[in-house]
Amino acid sequence: MKGIAMKPASESTFIDQRPDIRQSAAILQRAPRLTAAPAKLAPSRLAWARAWMLILPIDLVALTGPMLSDLMYVRALAVMATLTVALLASGGFYRPRLHLSLLDELPGLAARPLVAAGLVACVVAMRHEHRSVDGFMRVAAVTAVALIAGRACSTWALSQGRRRSLVVHPSILIGGGPLAAELSAILDRRSSYGLKLAGYVDASERPEARRAGLVRLGTPDELMAVLREGGIEVVIIADPDTTEDRVAALLREVMLDTYDILIVPKMPQFQTLVSAPDHIGAIPVMRIQPPRVAGWRWKLKRIVDVVVSATALVLLSPVLAACAVAVAVDGPGGILFRQQRVGREGRLFDVLKFRSMRPADETESRTQWSIAADPRVSRIGRFLRRTSLDELPQLWNILRGDMTLVGPRPERPHFVEQFSAEHDLYAWRHRVPAGLTGLAQVSGLRGDTSIADRARFDNYYIENWSLWLDLKVVLRTLREVISAAGR
Repeated sequence: MKGIAMKPASESTFIDQRPDIRQSAAILQRAPRLTAAPAKLAPSRLAWARAWMLILPIDLVALTGPMLSDLMYVRALAVMATLTVALLASGGFYRPRLHLSLLDELPGLAARPLVAAGLVACVVAMRHEHRSVDGFMRVAAVTAVALIAGRACSTWALSQGRRRSLVVHPSILIGGGPLAAELSAILDRRSSYGLKLAGYVDASERPEARRAGLVRLGTPDELMAVLREGGIEVVIIADPDTTEDRVAALLREVMLDTYDILIVPKMPQFQTLVSAPDHIGAIPVMRIQPPRVAGWRWKLKRIVDVVVSATALVLLSPVLAACAVAVAVDGPGGILFRQQRVGREGRLFDVLKFRSMRPADETESRTQWSIAADPRVSRIGRFLRRTSLDELPQLWNILRGDMTLVGPRPERPHFVEQFSAEHDLYAWRHRVPAGLTGLAQVSGLRGDTSIADRARFDNYYIENWSLWLDLKVVLRTLREVISAAGR
């Protein structure tokens, strides 16, 4: 049985799972060595550049330029410009695109400044004369036209940069079937997509890929080595000769690094309902968003954790004191229960709870699974569990940084090793800190419930994480606590 390598939080640790679910450190150390390394494509002169670095400044110039024509509306136009940029960003107008076309973007591009202008005009109408609204709307119309003209310039510049090979992204195909061959032919003909194929990875040689002139660089097991040694930036998943579960495992490995991931839908003949569709030739592609488990959003999550946990410890101190007294009166064994749990990247920490069960020996505590109507649970403990009050001491774990408010619930090392060997997705829960509450728990997966379902919910949470999702989980948790729907 292969489990995770668990170490104290002071040591560097990583998840050491079976080959299809290794974490980044293990991948870099253990990825198969290629017998013949792929030719490393030379990076383009502007390989570091991103489209938004050109588009956003031009948009700002277009949105603020008309202010100079009439300083009377400078504040209103500044607010309109800010709203327009926010609306464009929320609509995906600063995300990278393969197919560059002003006409594709024109409806949304024209609508957003008009919506922003309408909102600002309502405020102007309430505070000034109607003549002011007329004047503002005229300048706003000029601003919208300037924005479209600016986008025409930035689209042309990006297209020229790709055609002249100033911006080229080394790419690789996963799969070498007919679809991969068609993608290769399109990318060879159209340099405007900015992708240069190094070859493909598949379980075996594919005749379609060979006829298209594609080089097989290795097997799926060698993917990470191919990416690293070939200087690849973009991964395109086409039609690999492997199972969907294997493809998903490959995706999770790739997402541990900073690669762009594009995937062709299962049935590319039909249009996909996505907010910002993209395509290579007539083949639709979808961009996979890697889990956002780092960056400014995650730092903001940590700030929220500290503020909420510190505030809750103060405000709930009477409740904490009452629980402590009740546990002390209930029987021997101490008030707080400490138990080693597995956190982010396999780090071990001591989780805190109010004692709700009779004292147990060390072996039983580490290896005995808790079930509904467990005879070891005391009368007071049953109430604490039903109302989730036994979890309140974990606010201190959150303040310390061992845990977070929302995340996968932490488990004991013995069961983490067992479940990781039995369920492919289980170890991937440890990409983020353990949580006081989680999506699986508010979805009814508490206590003696399916481990596979828990792992699926936890990984869904990680791969779709947002502050709004955290807020939804917290609100659903409060509903569970108020209705006493705990264990």
